Amino acid sequence: QVQLVESGGDSVQAGGSLALSCAASGTIFSIRDMGWYRQAPGKQRELVAMVGSGGNTTYGDSVKGRFAVSRDNAKNTVSLQMNNLKPEDTAVYYCTANDVISRPHRYLEAWGRGTRVTVES
Repeated sequence: QVQLVESGGDSVQAGGSLALSCAASGTIFSIRDMGWYRQAPGKQRELVAMVGSGGNTTYGDSVKGRFAVSRDNAKNTVSLQMNNLKPEDTAVYYCTANDVISRPHRYLEAWGRGTRVTVES
């Protein structure tokens, strides 16, 4: 069974930086895409950043130029470096993985439980 576990959530001041990490565990052979979504109170879950197995990245418009996503394919981990944080970045950040080929199952989509980021003004 595949599990995604996030870490790194914290409370920071506006303008500060924070790094999130996510590790996928289980008997995993490959993961197509890994990345992050977030959900703020009262809002829908939105894309933060995704990275493909080849290194191609996609960012949500609100984080472009401030956040950077990276992954380690060998370790099945994905990280999110968040700089120049703003109060509107406050949310629960969820790690996600698409098309996870593992034993005994293949998962089209897997999610972590989330880690909370609070940015104080």
